[in-house]
Order: sequence, then structure tokens, then C-alpha cells
Amino acid sequence: MRTFSKALTGAFLCLSFSCANAQNSPQTVKGQEAIRLNQLGFYPNASKIAVVVGENKGGKFFLKSADKAKTVYTGQLSEVKPAELSKRPTRVADFSDFSTPGTYVLEIPEVGRSYTFEIKPDVHKGVAAASIKGFYYQRTAIDLPEKYAGKWHRPAGHPDTKVLVHPSAASAQRPAGTVISSPLGWYDAGDYNKYIVNSGITMGTMLSAYEDFPAFYKTQNLNIPESNNTVPDLLDEVMWNLRWMQTMQDPNDGGVYHKLTNPSFDGMVMPNKATNPRYVVQKSTAAALDFAAVMAQASRVYKNFPKEFPGLADSCLTAAVRAWEWAQKNPKVLYEQEAINKSFDPDISTGTYGDRDVSDEFIWAAAELYATTKQDKYYTAVSIFPDANMPLPSWPQVRLLGYYTLLRHKDNLSPAAQKDLPELKKRLLQLADDMVTGANQGAYRTVMGRVAQDYIWGSSSVAANQGITLVQAYLQTGDKKYLQAALSNLDYLLGRNAVGYSFVTGYGDKATMNPHHRPSIADGIKEPVPGLLSGGTNGQANKQDKCEGYTATSPDEMYLDVDCSYASNEIAINWNAPLVYLAGAVEALQQKAGFAARSGK
Repeated sequence: MRTFSKALTGAFLCLSFSCANAQNSPQTVKGQEAIRLNQLGFYPNASKIAVVVGENKGGKFFLKSADKAKTVYTGQLSEVKPAELSKRPTRVADFSDFSTPGTYVLEIPEVGRSYTFEIKPDVHKGVAAASIKGFYYQRTAIDLPEKYAGKWHRPAGHPDTKVLVHPSAASAQRPAGTVISSPLGWYDAGDYNKYIVNSGITMGTMLSAYEDFPAFYKTQNLNIPESNNTVPDLLDEVMWNLRWMQTMQDPNDGGVYHKLTNPSFDGMVMPNKATNPRYVVQKSTAAALDFAAVMAQASRVYKNFPKEFPGLADSCLTAAVRAWEWAQKNPKVLYEQEAINKSFDPDISTGTYGDRDVSDEFIWAAAELYATTKQDKYYTAVSIFPDANMPLPSWPQVRLLGYYTLLRHKDNLSPAAQKDLPELKKRLLQLADDMVTGANQGAYRTVMGRVAQDYIWGSSSVAANQGITLVQAYLQTGDKKYLQAALSNLDYLLGRNAVGYSFVTGYGDKATMNPHHRPSIADGIKEPVPGLLSGGTNGQANKQDKCEGYTATSPDEMYLDVDCSYASNEIAINWNAPLVYLAGAVEALQQKAGFAARSGK
């Protein structure tokens, strides 16, 4: 597996950009900073683009062997183009028609040399696996032994077998202070709490990856404790969080607690050192509907493993139906933390995930229950097209997850939904076409990042979710332009962007090194936990986290690789999940799309 820096000299492994700089000539360092590309590499027959940032005279570029001894391809830089937001001058080196597998470096006179990269089939195999393995490192309630976790091994944290019912969640059957057991699950982000709403979109995205590409995931081995059993490792990892989610449903009424949390965030300590009391807090409509959607989808997926998980499919579906029925009776129970704190003690100050509009959650839950049960009553319970919008998935906006499911199962739906499928497909393709239009003329030749609105908190997930939409369009049409556009956004995440970082820890020579992630900060290990996606560039980060060091003024450059920058450099499960989908999808589809053919020039 290709992680961190690619050069091992004696016993010294250079793992940081500053370390790499110390060993390279000034020209090499200049080139590495100026030449932005996917730091892992490219499929043989896919697009191969590098962007040169800054003033230069243009002219030729040279693709050379890794030892720089042989020039294997010569090309011409494009004319200068100002970047859309920063207006920095950029030129493009396009060597897409070179397809010989190998390890290479790009050299540009008066600019320097790029990081080394590979051209080969399966070039994203490692990062596709690591993005899932990242969830293993987020597991609660279990030791992570060195056999599976390597240098990041640690004792178990947060067993959550004695969790208190917060007064906001109290009921006659479970009064305030009742002790319940709610173990397992993943830490949500850089903090140590567990949130149903954010687990919802995370689980839905990962289960969808399996539904779309089951053959790919059946062959993957992640070196987790469950590896080598008869269940794909992806589904074993998802199971760890599914089991926790099941405990968050009140067995008395079917409602679902919004989150399991400390009253306030833990300090920057290892999980086993964080021992403050934990609570389940108020039930909410958003939590119930996200839970219902996940359980209905999980019932469909795990039904294929009856021997491994006897009764699981049925229990998931029962839980989904009960949560749906609770939400039908309680359609506007919003999570309002300030109001809770005015009425109940202790005050809660952790992540709110306070969705103000749950109409999209109703659509998603209805679509999943309908696809699983084939009962029209779920489909007809909602307005499937409440407006003309196609909002990209995010934790407060999950409508498209339902749309993806309907299209995924289009051949098995009743007339109630069949009549809407042409319109649904039309809307999806229009959304994808809007993304693709102009991407090849943008400064970085990516779908992501041509408008300031892309650079929100968690912008890396915007890039990944755009990629999922494009993959969905490809699956509906077979048109490779959509898959190539999706691949451009993976290139963005791995280095072809305005800050030149690979936002995936452990992958690339200039990868995120200091994420806002408690274990990576507290473990005393220089390298962060691998396979985690940094939130990425955020145009408002300097105003949101007050971290010192921001100098950029352009939204596409507002990023700090320091742990205090939680607005640009935190990790989160709902950001990693679309990376799982996107990296897995392009790996699964590379042969079908012709990206990995071995024709040389």
C-alpha cells in the first residue's frame, strides 16, 4: 500500500512536506509547489492533467522516468488562464495520450519538477481501501491492536454501556437518569461523540457503494478483525455502526435519540482518557427518519447474508417501520439545543446537527422503505418532487440519496414510481450536465471549485458528492464523460487544487498532516491516522475557527494544515463516506470504462 512519502532512504522515512523540502533542490521544491496534480497518479487510458500555478514563460513540458534519466513524452503547456477565484495565472500540462505504465515525474523548464507519480491500472486501489479503513480507526468500545492498526494502535475508548437518559429525552418508561447501554459505533469526527443524523448520510452512502459495486467490495481485504470471513469488509465495517444505531431507538415508542454525547467536547486526549458521563439526548424527527432510511437499506443489503447475520434483515426492517411511524406521528420535532439548555440540565454544547427542514428526510426514508418492501404506501406518503431543485447531498439535505435508490432499483418498482422515473432521470442528467459543462475549460480542469459556493465547511465532501452524482449519471447512461468528470474530482482531492494538498491523510507527498482529530493530536505519533479526508478549503474558515495563520483571501485557498483549524482541517465520517464511494467507483469501473487498458505510446 502506498502511503505517505514514497521515498525510503535507509531507516529514514520522510513523511512531511517540510521534510521533503529539506532533501530536495530549490528547483525541485519550486516545481512541487507550482505543479498541481493527483499525487498518486493516473489510469493508463484516462485523462492526465497537471496545472502549473504562477508566472512562467510557457513552452514545453517533459514527462520523465522517475530517475529523470529518460524523457518519455514531450508536450506543450496551454496558454495562461487566470484561476476563477484567485486570478492566479495557470497553465495546463495535458499528457492524456501517454499511457505506458510506470513511475514518472513532470519537468517544466524554469519551474521545476513535480512529485513522482504512477501510471497504472488500480492506481487508486490503496486510497479506496484506506478510506474505508479510516472508519476502523474511528471505532469506539474496542481495542485497536497493532496487528490491525499498526503504529496507531490504542486501547478502547467509550464503552458506552452505562449511558444516561438526558432530561430532554426522558419518558415515562425511561425517566431522566435511566442507565441504558449503547455501545459500538464510530466517533463522528475529530471529537468523540456519536450523532444519528450524521451517521445517517454516512451509512446511506456506504451501503449505496456496496449496492452499486458489490463485486468490487467482495474482493477487498482491509486487514480489520473481521477480514477473511464470508462478509465483505465494507459491510463488516458498516455493521459496527449499524449495531450502535439500533441501540438508539427507544423500544417503547420507536422514536430515535438525536445523539449520544458528553455535555461538552472532550479535551485533546486519547479516547480511553476521556471518561466524562455520556447522555442520549432528545428524540427528533430528523434522527427517526435518517434511522428509518438506513435500517430499510440495511435490511435490503444484509438480507443477502442470512447465515452470517440471522434475523438481521427482519429486525432492521421492523426498526425502520417503527421509526417511520413515530416520525409520521411526530413530524416536526426539531432538535433545538438552545431551547433544550434553557429547560434542562446539564447543558449540551456539542454538535447540534439541527436540521430545520425534514421534508428531504421524509423523501429519503420513504424511498428506502418503498424499495425494500415494494409497498406503495411509502412512496405515496411524500411528494417526490416538492420543487425543481436537485440539492447535492449533505447531512441536512438527503433527498438525492432517495433519488439514487429509486434509480438503482428502477427495474423492480411498481407503477406508482415507474411513472416518475423518466422525470427523475432527466433531472439527474441535467444536474450532471450542469457540473460537466465548462469543467474542461476551468483553470484546474475539475468539476469542483470553479465557483465560491463550492468552498464551504467540508468542501472536500462537496467534491466527492459531486463525483457520486456523476457516477450515478454514468450508471444511467454509460456515457464516459460523466465518469471522466467524476475522476477529475478525485484528482482534485488528491492534489490538483488551489492549495496543492492531497486532502487524504497518508496519501500523497504533500498530504494533510495535522488534521483536527483528537487521536491524531494526542497519540504522540507524527503521522496522522491514515485514510481520513480533511474538510478542505473553506472560504469562511478564518471567521469560523479563529485559528491564527490564515493569509489567503481567495475562497479556494483558505486552508490551514494545522489542528486548530477545525473549519478547514477537521475530519468527519460524512466526508469520508463519499470518498469511499468515489474512489471505489472509479476503481470498480476502470476496466469497463477503458481507463486501465495497457496500450502504450
